[in-house]
Amino acid sequence: MVHVTAETELPRVEAETQHHPIRLYLVVWGLLFILSTCSYLIDYFGLIGYLRWSLILFFMILKAGLIVAIFMHMAWERLALIYAILVPPALLLIFLGIMVFQANYTLLTRLVFFATGS
Repeated sequence: MVHVTAETELPRVEAETQHHPIRLYLVVWGLLFILSTCSYLIDYFGLIGYLRWSLILFFMILKAGLIVAIFMHMAWERLALIYAILVPPALLLIFLGIMVFQANYTLLTRLVFFATGS
């Protein structure tokens, strides 16, 4: 039987707590409100085509980045954890872009090949 005394106890490590000022959260909330307003204005002004979708995606990524960085406390995490969370989706987006270009190339070559055969 092992007896634990004050001399044999492991030293207690106090948890490091981070206190963020409420002003930071209010500023981020205001920025999210402004970005959401900009997203709404895209439809209000009737933008169409690639400009519309690129602006929608741009504002969406900005809002998601603010939420993840501040409200999910990712800005204060270790760099390894940030890479573990952000690199896989970034790679998926890169591979998705490669597939889009490959699909367009395949469609173009099929249209050219079958158009000459008829």
